[in-house]
Amino acid sequence: MDIDTPQQPTAAQQQQAIHTDSLSFTYGGPLILNKLKLSVPRGARCLLVGSNGAGKTTLLRILAGKRLVRDDVLVKGQHAYFNTPDGITYLGPEWVQNPVTKRDLQVSVLLESHNAGEHPDRLAALLHLLEVDPTWRTHQISDGQRRRVQILLGLLNPFDILLLDEVTVDLDVLVRRDLLAFIRRECEVRGATVILETVEFNKLIQRENLPQAYDSPLLRIKERTKWDDLKDDMKVHGDKYYNYWYRADPY
Repeated sequence: MDIDTPQQPTAAQQQQAIHTDSLSFTYGGPLILNKLKLSVPRGARCLLVGSNGAGKTTLLRILAGKRLVRDDVLVKGQHAYFNTPDGITYLGPEWVQNPVTKRDLQVSVLLESHNAGEHPDRLAALLHLLEVDPTWRTHQISDGQRRRVQILLGLLNPFDILLLDEVTVDLDVLVRRDLLAFIRRECEVRGATVILETVEFNKLIQRENLPQAYDSPLLRIKERTKWDDLKDDMKVHGDKYYNYWYRADPY
């Protein structure tokens, strides 16, 4: 099978955390992604929203180097699949659903396997933030607690790009708020780039009958975009949803 050699990125493309001029993808049927154009600057915090089947998870897995694509998809200036760079963390639903995570495993053992001792201050902060007890055993805890363990393990090592695929839906409001605040600091202090995919905002858009223009594949929230207009509208007409989701606005 012949595979096209990816083109060398330009200097401008290398300055972006994520860049593609035309990304198409299919599982053998209709196109899931059709000539997607995307450019995400370093340090950006992004929300990825869309209806079921829109290709959100597919896009994140491509960016994480978990799907073979022929199109040029650059992450940290390198091809996402053929030359997947270090410093990319992808957290998706598979971990909690994996039967292995429901066996009798002590959290402290999982932490040791992820070299938690290399970042003691970061470990202490995340244990407190996520309210995880290292003595927990994974077969005795709830799905929400298991999700927190997954996030803890995923965030232990400092990342350059963090891709979150619906991992906040199992979290209670306060833990979710603190996690988003932690992610914000990672972006502002270390220049990390984060894309968060969540269905919570899809539900809010549907309930508030907002224009479909808001339901775009990617809403960037570091600078003023349509998201700012949406958030302003939420504050006026959708306080009960806004306050439930954030409790406080970490962004």
